[in-house]
Amino acid sequence: MTDAQLSELKHELRAIHDLQAAAAVLEWDQSTYMPAAGAAARGRQIALLGRLAHERMTAPRMGELLKGLGGVADADSIEGALVRRARREHERATRVPGELVSAIKSHTAESYVAWTKARPANDFAAVRPYLEKTVELSRRWSACFPEAEHVLDPLIDAQDPGMSAASVRSLFAELRAALVPIVKTLLARPAPERAFLGRPFPKAAQRAFGEQVIRQLGYDFERGRQDETAHPFMIRFSAGDVRITTRFDEADPTEALFGTVHEAGHAMYEQNIAAELDGTPLGEGTSAGVHESQSRLWENLVARSRPFWTRFYPALLETFPEQLAGIDADAFHRAINTVERSLIRTDSDEVTYNLHVMLRFDLEAQLLEGTLPVKDLPDAWNARIEADLGVRPPSDALGCMQDVHWYCTTVGGTFQGYALGNLMAAQFFAAAERALGDVDAAIAEGDFAPLRGWLTENVYRHGARYLPDELVEKATGAPLSIAPFIAYLKGKYGPLYGVESW
Repeated sequence: MTDAQLSELKHELRAIHDLQAAAAVLEWDQSTYMPAAGAAARGRQIALLGRLAHERMTAPRMGELLKGLGGVADADSIEGALVRRARREHERATRVPGELVSAIKSHTAESYVAWTKARPANDFAAVRPYLEKTVELSRRWSACFPEAEHVLDPLIDAQDPGMSAASVRSLFAELRAALVPIVKTLLARPAPERAFLGRPFPKAAQRAFGEQVIRQLGYDFERGRQDETAHPFMIRFSAGDVRITTRFDEADPTEALFGTVHEAGHAMYEQNIAAELDGTPLGEGTSAGVHESQSRLWENLVARSRPFWTRFYPALLETFPEQLAGIDADAFHRAINTVERSLIRTDSDEVTYNLHVMLRFDLEAQLLEGTLPVKDLPDAWNARIEADLGVRPPSDALGCMQDVHWYCTTVGGTFQGYALGNLMAAQFFAAAERALGDVDAAIAEGDFAPLRGWLTENVYRHGARYLPDELVEKATGAPLSIAPFIAYLKGKYGPLYGVESW
């Protein structure tokens, strides 16, 4: 009977996955090629698919199957992990009314399109009513879990299982205390010369070079593709279809280059999950934080490293000989690792990046708590970033409208994953170095197979089989800690900025 029940469960989970994948195709199209006038209809279409998936996940038969497979859930096996993950998703889904799921998907689809128009026009007033409704819907979703100690807790747990507002705040307090002195020290030093990065870099050449890079890193274009969008993302429809997007700025080639590597990092995670997990709740990254660890690892610890440019700078120089005339690999490496007071999170350096994340986490908590009205968000944003980084946005487009997240999904639960990812990336990379030896030497030779192989064996192939804290400890031998990240920053930026002791 158990085998029959397990087979039926897998069949139902596959159907739910396919509905979600179909909705994801519509979301990808909305973000890339869809005419703006299609927003209202697209919102209905996505909402319908979301409601159908929700109905199947919350169906009484799903509950019966999961109850009947209780013994399997206790086993330390893939089947046991599948039942545990499905039970978690079923229990969470049954708490949220289908009409609320549909309302959120429909509203956020329209909100996203409104944001794509309002941000270039610097028109916060145009998206304010959308954001106010999003905050309201987010509170309603969170209220479906009345046992939560904080309104953020259910939203955080949905993205980073096991984390809460209290645990994130505790971790962020420790991280902030360690980061602020490093930021102050580096900002007091002369910045590297980087004006040459403002020269015109043609988009077509940027794209070709970026694709060359990620092919060598290991992104499989036979199972993926790259397109343009307003806010880059990776999206997975199946193991054989994992797509990435990017955006280009001809006055700054680093935006597209590192954005492309970032999204390819997400995609390589998804492309290397064990094939047997495809179409099940285990066939995806285990959490937002672990997923972000892979995009940040490849973007920063690999692609911003000096060994990486030993391999790729000759090709970059050949691609842009006039723009990089007189600039050697060392100068380029220093320029792309400049620590500065910046307005844009996605363009910020590794040292200040987490301060951008903490700003967003704190503001979204206030929005959900009701202590910060949406109408006051621009002023609150500007005051906080000025206090943290000494810069004030000249427009809302460069302030509270710069990130798409609050305008395309619920408010809360997303941003902490970016900081968790930075910490995990350093911890995973340090563990890989202990296991593999001289990773930098392989990178300098353009050989990324050892690092990618270690990550596949210890992170990727497991998909969502393990909870984030379990995966980190299994892969690295230790619980999540800020120590490897802080050691990495000091070890890298000390020599770059001439800091002999911290």
